[in-house]
Amino acid sequence: AGMAAEDEAELSLLECRVCFEPYGPDGQRRPLNLPCGHVLCRGCVGALAGAERQRLECPFCRRLCGPAETSECRPLLQLLELLGPAGGGLASALGRSGGGAAAAAPAGFGLRLCLGGWGSLVNPTGVAACPGSGRLAVAHDGKKRIHVFGPSGFCLRRFGERGDANNDIKYALDVTVTSDGHVVVTDGGDCSVKAFDSEGRGVLAVREGFCLPWGLDATAKSEVILTDSEAGALYRLAADFQRGELKKCQMIRSRLVSPRAVAVCQSSGAVVVVEHLKARGPSKGSTRVTIFSAEMDLIGQMDSFGLNLVFPSRIYATAVAFDKEGRVIVTDVCSQAVICLGKPEEFPSFNPLISHGLSYPVGLTYTANNSLVVLDSGDHSVKVYGST
Repeated sequence: AGMAAEDEAELSLLECRVCFEPYGPDGQRRPLNLPCGHVLCRGCVGALAGAERQRLECPFCRRLCGPAETSECRPLLQLLELLGPAGGGLASALGRSGGGAAAAAPAGFGLRLCLGGWGSLVNPTGVAACPGSGRLAVAHDGKKRIHVFGPSGFCLRRFGERGDANNDIKYALDVTVTSDGHVVVTDGGDCSVKAFDSEGRGVLAVREGFCLPWGLDATAKSEVILTDSEAGALYRLAADFQRGELKKCQMIRSRLVSPRAVAVCQSSGAVVVVEHLKARGPSKGSTRVTIFSAEMDLIGQMDSFGLNLVFPSRIYATAVAFDKEGRVIVTDVCSQAVICLGKPEEFPSFNPLISHGLSYPVGLTYTANNSLVVLDSGDHSVKVYGST
């Protein structure tokens, strides 16, 4: 069954997700990247742009772009070239490419479970693991904004209605789960932070003082560290979630540049933030990974330009996490990979953990048993990797 599933994954990777025709090197079948990172064949790009060829809307994330903004999807074209006209097996192609198979998963991470998918999750934005139960909470754009999956991948609960009531979620940006099982969400729709108990009942909504709360992560003490992207700030929020009482919410760092994803090291208390730097000139802008100690002293910082000097490709980091050993891990949408940047004191080193099978990774977390969980908004799924 394992092999069949892998073959299935290989086939879907090599076909257009809109018309389900296999990609090819020529003409209408050639794979094109949209600026949002999703891939379509040239035929579908043409069909979506219509006769006027003015604008097209990405069928997956609804982002608008002009047909001129599309670009060749080189990784897929290279893959098609490797596979040759017969199609061949992906594994054998990686083996043929000389060390490719080893490069695919250097840390021995294998895909164990794939959850969600289009129709179950809609444009997911955040994922978090419950420290105690091994459950996963996913924030997305569906009717009920939060889905909770059990360790085996079964969806246990859906909650967080889309709507205008006090505890409804308008637009979930990120999610975390405290050690006592409370699910905490940043809501970009009304610029609030909302907490729910394990049954999905709203227990607390914090609205005061935020411009645009974006990323959040729970500390070992069940406090929550969160970023305010618009205010350029980092907050520490302490609450008695059981009683639904806010104890305090204090700004612990300011003058950051559009901070979004954030993670807290459960052992050392270090905090890592991904800042989104403004574009200079025609470039798309870049990201900077910044690490603070538990006392909020700056210990490491690396922007995309600096990373370029060390690493083979431009890195645009979307999500960040600490692994059990306290190493910083990021998802990179440029190379569609998960990369380990090392511990704060050795930062940055460069070790790709997962370098194939992802299309637009936007979320990242580790479970208590050290599985690596990647949220892929390209195919609206959660991918769980375990050490092989």
